[in-house]
Amino acid sequence: MTRAWISEAAQAREAQIGALIAGLDADGLERLLLAAVERNRAIHEQECVNLDPAANVMNPRAEALLAAGLSSRPSLGWPGAKYETGLEAIEEVEVLAMDLATRVFGAGYAEVRVPSGAIGNLYCFMATCSPGDAIVVPPPTVAGHVTHHQRGAAGLFGLRIHHAPIDAVRYTVDTDGLASMVAEVRPALVTIGGSLNLAPHPVRAVADIAHRHGARVMYDAAHVSGLLAGGVWPNPLDQGADLVSMSTYKSLGGPAGGLVLTNDAGLAERIDAIAHPGLTANYDAGVVAALAMSLLDWQVHGYAYAAAMVANAQALAGELAGRGLPVVATPLGHTMSHQLAVRADEWGGGDAAAVRLRRANLLASGIGLPDGEGLRLGTSEATRWGMGTSVMTELAGLIHDALRGDPAEVAPRVSAFKARFGTVQFVR
Repeated sequence: MTRAWISEAAQAREAQIGALIAGLDADGLERLLLAAVERNRAIHEQECVNLDPAANVMNPRAEALLAAGLSSRPSLGWPGAKYETGLEAIEEVEVLAMDLATRVFGAGYAEVRVPSGAIGNLYCFMATCSPGDAIVVPPPTVAGHVTHHQRGAAGLFGLRIHHAPIDAVRYTVDTDGLASMVAEVRPALVTIGGSLNLAPHPVRAVADIAHRHGARVMYDAAHVSGLLAGGVWPNPLDQGADLVSMSTYKSLGGPAGGLVLTNDAGLAERIDAIAHPGLTANYDAGVVAALAMSLLDWQVHGYAYAAAMVANAQALAGELAGRGLPVVATPLGHTMSHQLAVRADEWGGGDAAAVRLRRANLLASGIGLPDGEGLRLGTSEATRWGMGTSVMTELAGLIHDALRGDPAEVAPRVSAFKARFGTVQFVR
């Protein structure tokens, strides 16, 4: 059955796959399924260099915990007061993960039973707002995430959304304009953070403005979670944020899931009630165990990994700019994070540029910029495969040649480059 509401490109791809599986029996479908899984591993671990800042590779020991017999075990309730029995060991996993999250992120409370970063944002909206309340959020022009907007969790929850004024030079919100808007709108919540982070956001100023008018502050750390865990970016909780929400698979390099942090006991209790008995109820204990294993890596290697990501991003940005590519810069330089952006008008926009790079076995993504569209690159996965600043010149050359030359000619060179980096680093 055709899903008429999705894009024509998506409909065509679904039809292509549908024709592939048509008529297959269970054995044939299993073979196709297993082949697709292996093909995915080959794409990401052998053929391509993944420069999408939303991607990473897990510690293999953490990944193994996703298939360790935990995920099919319901674990509804709090440790010591579960609805089912036989969950003593899973209770230990749950408490251990919470404790590690508070240690790594310097937080008083951590909610680990969150299915995704998007649901983590919804938890924060529900804990601080009621349907019909106003919120002020970063707009798409500075990469404000869809979950903060009308089509995402905020809009679906019935919040009235106001886009914060932007500082187009620093790629963040304009705090002077924000002060005027908050005084006029009187929102219940102000959010900060998003999908492009070139320099730390003015969290302290945002919190001062919001709290002066009785609003809470949520920091969306989905993309910078690893920088916070490694201590190379300021802790938003220390700067006045009431809540920090994140996904756990991007720069944090853990499993696909979410995490919510706070130092406020009242907010922690509300988030807990939303998770249980509210929206989450039974959670995936395998994901929580994998998160705990990932956080152990951050306890030991956090600063080294985070600092290496930033150093690589800065080196790569400099090399690309030196080759004449239009790398975005702020007054503080091209980047202070693991992300960088290239203006993509030359290639028909960020998405078109990413498709061009894919033909060269380089993975990236498009992003909105205040003055148009950009190509977003990140170093979280490349760094974890062991690529350091010494090879950023070579990597920049591959990116340049793919964008301004023949991507098909570059593709085997990229695969040969990736073959030199086959072991996951910064693991215990």
